[in-house]
Amino acid sequence: MPSEASASASRFIPEPKTVAVIPIPIFSKLRLIRSRDRPEEASKLGVDRGPVRLVEAGLPEQIAELGWKVEFDGHHQFEEIDEENDPPIGKLKNPRLVSRVCEAVAKVVGGHAKKGQMTLTLGGDHSLAMGTISGTLDRYPDACVIWVDAHADINTAETTESGNIHGMPVSFLLGLGPKIPEFSWVRPALAPMRLVYIGLRDVDAGEKRILKESGIRAFSMHEVDKYGIGRVVEMALDHVNPGRDRPIHLSFDVDALDPSVAPSTGTPVRGGLTFREGHYICEAIYETGCLVAVDIMEVNPSLAEDKDVEQTIAVGCSLARSALGETLL
Repeated sequence: MPSEASASASRFIPEPKTVAVIPIPIFSKLRLIRSRDRPEEASKLGVDRGPVRLVEAGLPEQIAELGWKVEFDGHHQFEEIDEENDPPIGKLKNPRLVSRVCEAVAKVVGGHAKKGQMTLTLGGDHSLAMGTISGTLDRYPDACVIWVDAHADINTAETTESGNIHGMPVSFLLGLGPKIPEFSWVRPALAPMRLVYIGLRDVDAGEKRILKESGIRAFSMHEVDKYGIGRVVEMALDHVNPGRDRPIHLSFDVDALDPSVAPSTGTPVRGGLTFREGHYICEAIYETGCLVAVDIMEVNPSLAEDKDVEQTIAVGCSLARSALGETLL
């Protein structure tokens, strides 16, 4: 059973603290980008089942046991679009679908945030963060983003090789690359200095160039090995939130964890965060009292044996609980 939540006071979420659980299962037949920016990778179907399985595992009830008031009004579904009616724009695949879904997600997240609620969005692939972070920034324009991932997801329409928008959400949020009318709703409201990465270890050449040119702070697994996760989290917070007075949006892709920890995900990369390192990130960010939004992304129940699926679902739930105040003692 989850332990009681720690007593860290929130700067931004009023009492009684309410969390809106927002599962975004996208139908497999829509083929919303499942693989990251690799042209040789096929779309990874099944990531739409991740949010459903997290809810079925009792995540809303587990959060309620931590003392949160939970608002959960079911799974958010979206109108189907035939792929034939959503042709590529340049290299970009399924651009209208991705844009429509992310814009809807932005409105849902922003609406809950404006009511003073924490938002916990369950994905689904990480392109959804284009919507979740847009929603957070609509309510908290000075918010910072801590992006925990094996991948940078910052390719632009110019640097992408595959056209997979899954590998591009951060570039849209920063306003990088050419303007694409279908994504004109995305305001470039995120400044590079308010974004920090933790856990990177599979970054495209174009993305490395963008990170350096934009001055974005990124802690790869090299820094985690060198300094330890505690120091890395402190340095990350010192960079984006030095006064610990800005709202924080935590966007956590489970492939940041080593595949031995979370095997059932679309693009596993060896050498990732341990179970405890991943949970420490969530615990430490909650302790700041600044957390206003959490994404748990890329749990894909179709990509592993049953025992590995159950393990990954359990990890997704425990990450969410840690981000909402669960403690070891």
